[in-house]
Amino acid sequence: MSTTHFAWLVTEAAALAHLVIAGWVTVHVLLYKRNVGAAISWMGIAWLSPFIGGLLYFAMGVNRVKRRARRLRRERSHLFAVDQALPGDPAASPLTPLEYAIGRLTGLSAESGNKAELLRNGDETYPAMLAAIEGARRSVGLASYIFRDDAAGRPFIEALARARNRGVEVRVLLDGIGSGWFRNPAFEHLRASDVPAARFMHSYFPWRMPFLNLRNHRKLMVVDGRHAFVGGINIGAENLLASKPTHPVRDTHFRIEGPVVEQLAEAFADDWLFTTGEKLLNDDWFPDLKAVGDVVARTITSGPDEDLEQIEFVALHAISCARHSIRVVTPYFLPPEALTMALGLAAMRGISVDIVVPEQSNHIVLDWARRVPMRTLLEAGCRIWLLPPPFDHSKLMTIDDSWSLIGSANWDTRSFRLNFELNVEIQDPAFALQLVQATHAGRRLDLATLDADPLPLRLRNSAARLLQPYL
Repeated sequence: MSTTHFAWLVTEAAALAHLVIAGWVTVHVLLYKRNVGAAISWMGIAWLSPFIGGLLYFAMGVNRVKRRARRLRRERSHLFAVDQALPGDPAASPLTPLEYAIGRLTGLSAESGNKAELLRNGDETYPAMLAAIEGARRSVGLASYIFRDDAAGRPFIEALARARNRGVEVRVLLDGIGSGWFRNPAFEHLRASDVPAARFMHSYFPWRMPFLNLRNHRKLMVVDGRHAFVGGINIGAENLLASKPTHPVRDTHFRIEGPVVEQLAEAFADDWLFTTGEKLLNDDWFPDLKAVGDVVARTITSGPDEDLEQIEFVALHAISCARHSIRVVTPYFLPPEALTMALGLAAMRGISVDIVVPEQSNHIVLDWARRVPMRTLLEAGCRIWLLPPPFDHSKLMTIDDSWSLIGSANWDTRSFRLNFELNVEIQDPAFALQLVQATHAGRRLDLATLDADPLPLRLRNSAARLLQPYL
């Protein structure tokens, strides 16, 4: 066979392979992608970038996470009953339709009799969490997106090892990317200390990763099935502001007690089951819980499996039910178009809409992109406030100073549609007021400031926004 003939065969084989791969991507996109923009983008990448486009789609576009068959099977006392909160009841409160909608979305009822305490930064949060671990008698389940082996993380490793040594059931779940893909010293030290630890969707071999673009962004600790810590704080020295770290991070976390902790424990047990195959079903993890306060609360999970877009839908329902005020605090603001439109429409019907974000986050491309939807919101009458340094990583939402949403989800496409996230709905006016007071307003952004951006910056920002599905 001549060299020319061989080269012709290779070229034809490559062309045929490209047609097969691009055709497969097209069929898969048409069958499974609900977002039209994302569908068109993936098909274009597949056809215009031979082989590379197909590889990118296989790595980042195919959702092979199917957890429904391996969901923790328990008889729940808190399953939502449709007739518990009918919105047509004349005696219902203005937020009853919201409670009903969230119940239908999550399958869970809002639990009364809880207590929720706000904790600021690692300086307040870490001592409270460590004290809870030291006082644990039966179980500790800890999930964190980032867990560093530093001045913040080492005390946790030591406390968890001590708990394990005195007979407490300890389980630690770290994200396979956020806590370090190539090497995670905290994970290694936990395993060396005989603490059962696992890495969520981690493999050193890309072809064994179920989905390279998915991350477990949840921050949750449940102790003895009775005490829970949830919010936005990772475990790292940057959160210890009193020690004056090089890159300080402000944040907000919460300690929760009461019947809703069962839902939080179940969320952790589901993730542990998915990662390791081990079921956590006994009384060490799920004791009988009594009322300890007056707060009504409910857990809301979201992820690219059976809980797809749940937190996004909750936010949309909350905006539609607001009558007086909406306040959103988030480190990253680049929400899906439906949420941007909902916020703008709320402002146009006379509702006070306040959006609080850092002047500069640690994600510069997202900071560029966010200026595009900010213009639309300012034109609609929303108020946008820019927090000065240090970077504030808090994720909070309040409606009418009576309903709150706290947890791990940012207001961006990654959190709403790609990450595994965990939030908690809180129905309590005093708690909502505390959240409003916890973050100051900062400097108000106006249209004149955006108009002052020169043309190259506006082009850069608009180009960055095209990356929204991947940021």
